[in-house]
Amino acid sequence: MTQWQHRKAVGDMHEHRVAHALRARGWTVHPCGQGTYPEVVREALRRTRSALRQFPDLIAARAGEIVTIDAKDRMPSTDTNRYSISTSTVNAGLQFTAVHAPTPLYYVFGDLKVLTPAEVLHYTEHALRHSSGAYHLVSTCHAHSFDNVFGPADARAA
Repeated sequence: MTQWQHRKAVGDMHEHRVAHALRARGWTVHPCGQGTYPEVVREALRRTRSALRQFPDLIAARAGEIVTIDAKDRMPSTDTNRYSISTSTVNAGLQFTAVHAPTPLYYVFGDLKVLTPAEVLHYTEHALRHSSGAYHLVSTCHAHSFDNVFGPADARAA
C-alpha cells in the first residue's frame, strides 16, 4: 500500500465516523468533494493546484440548516497537542466560505473537535508556524467540541 493509499484509508474511515456522529445528532449527511468523482477526475485534480482539490468531504442538513465538513484526521504517528492544516487547505476553505456564505465550512479533526478556516487563520496569525510555511499549526485547546457545534447525540440513535 502506498503512503497516499494509507492516508486515504485513514481519511475515509474518519469521514465515515464523522458522518455517523452527525447522523446521531439528526443531520442528513451526503458525501461531496474529490471522493465522489470518477478516478479520471481525481487524477486530474491531483495534478493541479485548483481549490477544487480542497472541496469539503461532506454536506449535511438539519431543520433547514446546511453545513459543510472537511474531515481532517492525522496519521497515528503524528499525535501532538496541535492540529496541522495545510496552507492551501485553509486558503481554499476561506475562498469556499466567502463564495458560499452563509453556509459554514467546518474542519472536524480526529478527536471530533471542530474549527473553521477563519479560526485556523486567526489562531495561527501570531503563533508557531511550520518552518516551510506550508502548514498552520493550531493548538487543540482552541477547538470547539463536536456537541457544541452540531448538537448532542440523540439517545435513541445510540
